[in-house]
Amino acid sequence: MFQVQHTVISDDIATFRFACDLARCKGNCCVVGDAGAPVTQNEIPVLNKAWKLLQDELRPRAREIVRAEGLIKNGYKAPELNCTDGAECVFVTYDTAGVAICAIQQAWMENRFSWIKPLSCHLFPVRVLKVGNMEYLNLEYVPSLCGPGCERGKSEGIYLADFLKDALTRAYGAAWYEEFLSACEDIRVKNGIVI
Repeated sequence: MFQVQHTVISDDIATFRFACDLARCKGNCCVVGDAGAPVTQNEIPVLNKAWKLLQDELRPRAREIVRAEGLIKNGYKAPELNCTDGAECVFVTYDTAGVAICAIQQAWMENRFSWIKPLSCHLFPVRVLKVGNMEYLNLEYVPSLCGPGCERGKSEGIYLADFLKDALTRAYGAAWYEEFLSACEDIRVKNGIVI
């Protein structure tokens, strides 16, 4: 573990090679799991706004679930986005190749919405646990979901720390990210990994 400001980070985040490969994984991180994406209280009003904008574009079953159960559920550790029948996030749509797409992110890419997606989704496969004033960042590597991203990261030489630049900068700021990158390089050197 290493520390950057108020965050404690597992070493494997510094050494892991990873870059999403949607064509191969089919966006399964939005479909498979024990629960919906964790969200913060501050994100809930934005998610409600996104639902109002996008609900007519989403799957009928997602609309049924949200009408019956609500958009947000009380999770074990934090509020979480609701899912359809223990599977897809309610914001999932599918493209013509059968890839699960986040409707919020798609609307953001089309300049129809000003927010990319929940931070926990943006940071995946890194998960954050807040304890007091500290945050703990851990890698949640699920081979069945992340195998293609791991293979792509290795073949293209992309570290997870670099792949998550935008998400980590969004979460902690540019100065934190620069300090984090420097710490990652130190961890790699200590582990005998050629930079």
